[in-house]
Amino acid sequence: MAYRILSLDGGGIRGLISTILLMRLAREKGLAGWLERAQLLAGTSTGALIALALARGLALEEILALYHDKAATIFDDSWLDNVKDAGTILGAQYHSDGLQRELRRLFGAARLRDLKKRVLVTAFDLDNEDPNPARRRWKPKLFHNFPGSDSDGAMPVWKAGLYTTAAPTYFPTVDGYVDGGVFANNPSMCALAQSQDARIGRTAPLEEVVLLSLGTGSSLIYVKGDRHDWGYAQWAQALLGVMFDGTIGIADFQCRQMLGRHYHRVAPSFAPGEAFDLDSVDRIAEMVAFANQVDLAPAAKWLRRYWH
Repeated sequence: MAYRILSLDGGGIRGLISTILLMRLAREKGLAGWLERAQLLAGTSTGALIALALARGLALEEILALYHDKAATIFDDSWLDNVKDAGTILGAQYHSDGLQRELRRLFGAARLRDLKKRVLVTAFDLDNEDPNPARRRWKPKLFHNFPGSDSDGAMPVWKAGLYTTAAPTYFPTVDGYVDGGVFANNPSMCALAQSQDARIGRTAPLEEVVLLSLGTGSSLIYVKGDRHDWGYAQWAQALLGVMFDGTIGIADFQCRQMLGRHYHRVAPSFAPGEAFDLDSVDRIAEMVAFANQVDLAPAAKWLRRYWH
């Protein structure tokens, strides 16, 4: 009996690409209803919003419409905010008011325990506020609705969504949390580990786990040269990209090693020299075109063999 996990990367507006890929897979021969069979939906940032929406019961078409219709509201950067923050030097690029409104509208008063499926959402807690100074520190946080002493079932869905999307430099922190992409932009390994947690009761035997990991499209980025005597100023621009891409790659390696053929990743790359930022709302049409030309034949074949 397979235990099916869908893992969704972070990537801001590029979650549009992930959504289209999911829709296209659903139209493949023999794969109607494949997504409903997932037992665990894991996500980081925009991937977490897709996971939460699916677990809430939203159709993929509804999720796609959100990217089309609400992106400009979420990534709303007023000239006054830019003046106040001196661009992005002294403050985040965007305020989170628009995103919070949309999440509250979408999920209402629902809590994680109210969702129809198990979910896992990544965030990073900048201060655990432990009263013991010897234990006070920052740490990764995985919000989930599994049973057990560490369950986050009472957490409002909209709030978990706001925490996981607080991408550094793009949005302000929320209640001391930032985007889980700083440690798990690809949450596949987090999801696999959660499926093996004995505190949730009967766990899925590792040999029964099948895991589909879905990216949001990646740029072919590299730094030429074999020596770079860089300081803060030079590393500041590249470090977030190195960190986010690095966590994606290591999770892919770990899951591939542990699950073998029971693991598959869809991670399309953009053309050389092409990049879509997390907030490229003016390039939605290009992202749609890209998502529609990705070769999904290997993923469809894998789903038919292992998922079903």
